[in-house]
Amino acid sequence: MPSGRSRARGASGPVPLDRVPGLRQVPAALARRRGDVVLFDSWRGSYADNPRAISEALRTRRPDLHQVWVADAAAARLVPPWAKRVRPGSRAYLAALGRAAHVVANTGMPGYYRKPRGTSYLQTWHGTPLKRIAFDLEGPPFPGDRKFFRRLRRDAARWDALVSPNPFSTPILRSAFRYEGRVLETGYPRNDLLSAPGAADSRRRARAALELDDGKCAVLYAPTWRDSAAFDLRLDVGALADRLGDSHTLLLRTHPLNPPALGEGRHASMIDVSAHADIRDLYLAADVLLTDYSSAMFDFAVTRRPMLFFTYDLAEYRDETRGFYFDFEREAPGPLLTSTDAVADALADLDAVSARHAPAYERFVERFCAWDDGAAAERVVREFFGD
Repeated sequence: MPSGRSRARGASGPVPLDRVPGLRQVPAALARRRGDVVLFDSWRGSYADNPRAISEALRTRRPDLHQVWVADAAAARLVPPWAKRVRPGSRAYLAALGRAAHVVANTGMPGYYRKPRGTSYLQTWHGTPLKRIAFDLEGPPFPGDRKFFRRLRRDAARWDALVSPNPFSTPILRSAFRYEGRVLETGYPRNDLLSAPGAADSRRRARAALELDDGKCAVLYAPTWRDSAAFDLRLDVGALADRLGDSHTLLLRTHPLNPPALGEGRHASMIDVSAHADIRDLYLAADVLLTDYSSAMFDFAVTRRPMLFFTYDLAEYRDETRGFYFDFEREAPGPLLTSTDAVADALADLDAVSARHAPAYERFVERFCAWDDGAAAERVVREFFGD
């Protein structure tokens, strides 16, 4: 496995290639571009999300193409044997940037990336936007990051195509990224598994992997990123367990940029699944989604299972932290809850809660899940890579 930090010789000893802007471009410049090489990058080293679904569909439709995956140590064991693995920032990774004729990513490429002539860059992005993104933000999401918008502008200028998850998102993504290029209106490949013919079998496997009994209600709690603010779990897991008994299990999926310090928040009825490789497996395993403003709601809606929204900081998040693209209070496909007691009440009477919100849920699905038919990855492969 390549080292995660390749080095060149400098005046005072070895110099990390991934830390010196000029040196980082040398392996790519020396590499010979190959028309049959595709580089996949999900979250700078994960094996997940839209790139994973596209990769798997591409393997079936275009086995002649050689796939290279950017994979950190945790993801390396998940990458299929038919794909080559390179560590983020390694010499092999930097060379792959110059060799690949196609690049598929779900977030921006490194600032030092220079797209070779003839290379096609597909940006899949990673969520239907409720909260404002990109150039629609008043300032960078990382305080003090003065180069955020400059990097964003440079990266978007290199895109050859952008994947849109639904009709609602297309104009927002164009405007927010100031992007005038080609948009693939295909739906999100990462959601294909949720509505595929084998979804029931996939659900059984996902629950078995988490050791969830058939009669147990699995509640997936997946809060969004709080930008620069520290995230407080706020949910009293112990009190929730006391109210619901052993009939429920909480699956906690924190955002990788905003993990809470659980401390006293840990409880026997909670399974921390934050390190799980791909959230789509957790969607399959869950009986209900508990979230706030996360784009998880648009994906989970494909399952048609109940959703609850723990929105204790709604006014602050909407009016100060991010801002929204639509009236979430009016269009939410489930109740907006502000306390642990309210969450417990909703879970204890989930059928009635679901029935009350069924019309709003149907409108939500119609608006945001119109293209989620299990074949989005095939459409992306056909439109971007051809036959």
